[in-house]
Amino acid sequence: MLAERFLPDDAATAALGAELAAELAPGDLLLLQGDLGAGKTALARAIIRQLADDPTLDVPSPTFALVQPYDTARGVVLHADLYRLGDPREVDELGLLDNPDAIVLVEWAERSPEISAAASWVVQLVIPPGGEGRRATLTRTGR
Repeated sequence: MLAERFLPDDAATAALGAELAAELAPGDLLLLQGDLGAGKTALARAIIRQLADDPTLDVPSPTFALVQPYDTARGVVLHADLYRLGDPREVDELGLLDNPDAIVLVEWAERSPEISAAASWVVQLVIPPGGEGRRATLTRTGR
């Protein structure tokens, strides 16, 4: 499955997050790709809030914690940001692949070939020329 969508604003990003949350199943690993400021964390936040059925849930960026866990009605959700990962081998210590029933969202997964290879979904976010909105490309890898 490959789909493209233009996200003109935060509401469109939240709507896409809600749609993705409805499609995600236990064991899914979703990669969020894009440059700094492309909206990876905003989309992850929307997905997590939908999975938790809590539109006001505090969902901080996991940039410094590296992994932020959430207990939701749909099960455990892990939100990871590998930007600060020093060495790809360090990803084992994060336990992202330890729970086969967790839904895992990963930003900057290109820093770990192991995580990239395990992806079941990839969302590429691109800032279009002029900087207005975002272009999202969704791919389901079938894993």
